[in-house]
Amino acid sequence: MTSQDPAPPASGERLPQERRVVTEIPGPRSRELHERRTAAVPPGVGSVLPVYVTDADGGVVVDADGNSLIDFGSGIAVTNVGNANPRVAARVKAQAERFTHTCFMVAPYESYVAVCENLNRITPGDHEKRSFLVNSGAEAVENAVKIARYATGRDAVVVFDHGYHGRTLLTMTLTSKNMPYKQGFGPYAPEVYRAPLAYPFRWPTGPENCGPEAAAQVVDQIEKQIGASNVAAVVIEPIQGEGGFIVPAPGFLPALAEFCRANGILFVADEVQTGFARTGDMFACEHEGVVPDIVATAKGIAGGLPLAGVTGRADIMDKVHGGGLGGTYGGNPLACEAALAVLEEIEDGKLTERARRIGEVMLPRLRALAERVPAIGDVRGRGAMLAVELVRPGTKDPDPDLTARVARRCHERGLLVLTAGTYGNVLRFLPPLVISDGLLAEGLAVLDAAFTD
Repeated sequence: MTSQDPAPPASGERLPQERRVVTEIPGPRSRELHERRTAAVPPGVGSVLPVYVTDADGGVVVDADGNSLIDFGSGIAVTNVGNANPRVAARVKAQAERFTHTCFMVAPYESYVAVCENLNRITPGDHEKRSFLVNSGAEAVENAVKIARYATGRDAVVVFDHGYHGRTLLTMTLTSKNMPYKQGFGPYAPEVYRAPLAYPFRWPTGPENCGPEAAAQVVDQIEKQIGASNVAAVVIEPIQGEGGFIVPAPGFLPALAEFCRANGILFVADEVQTGFARTGDMFACEHEGVVPDIVATAKGIAGGLPLAGVTGRADIMDKVHGGGLGGTYGGNPLACEAALAVLEEIEDGKLTERARRIGEVMLPRLRALAERVPAIGDVRGRGAMLAVELVRPGTKDPDPDLTARVARRCHERGLLVLTAGTYGNVLRFLPPLVISDGLLAEGLAVLDAAFTD
């Protein structure tokens, strides 16, 4: 690194920041715990990693057998500031010793207000905003749609191919992928319409045409099939998460936002996975200067505690009648203190710059790997939200079997990676923003070896 490159902030790491494989993975203790799990937990609750975690810190996760794995998952973009971050842990501990719950709708407290003030400050746009807090990303997206329908008096909602928005009835409806998220759980919510996404790797006329052609198709579909005057909201992930870390082609998001403004449609950004410095900007919309009407946030907001937010234009948010928004646990005081600590860590530690640095380190290595491995059809992402899409060499046919084998080999060698994609053929990488450059390089070497194997 040069003197100008942002280094991972000192987080007072308790654990050695090293990969250490001392047993087969999963080891005997994890296998024993899995037997207990099988008897107690339904099989519908899946897990990526076949180990049981006892500790985590910085860029490593330690399992019940003493194996230390490099973390390229961050709990699905949750522990951006590192697991058990000392500042987060200290504020949560102090709050737990005062009170753990009153319900903000019964007896409010300052930390909830402070989190909302910060969300109003840091989300895109300098207009007046309002925020309120819920528990999960799905709740945030569902409330964003609820508010959009209330504020516009319209019913229709437009979402996109490959999109993922949650597991509640409405957000499951908004989600594109059937297995495992939707199969057998219908019927689904009405007045939800799906449009094509600007997916550069798979666009029929090539990536250079993708942005304008996809935007034109979406506009045409809305006007002819739904009617723009019937649409309450367009809901989109600025970079798709579960869909395979698809970065929409340049110009696509601004064109959609402009069409929405011209037709009284609310542009809702689902920044649940992309928010809080993950992509090298505080929010992914900022990369193309898009200012949403409503932003849904969660995951990285509170360092691992359940918290989510809905932030929108004041004139929209203020329309909902008293008592129309809320929830028993939304904005729990422990989670609010964690969120305030996370925001301090991001800003004090310059973690947006650090995310960009991670991308600068990883992208060239991934592209070099793609030159040697014909099965890597695409390398994409932004900041510390990166992915490779695996295909059968010489084609664009998805290869989910190879993807699963590579992921499994990474796990066996002590690297936690995640899969994604509508076709199950994407390896995604979400390292904590505080990971050391040494661990980052070692994780990439493990990935390289997994492909070589």
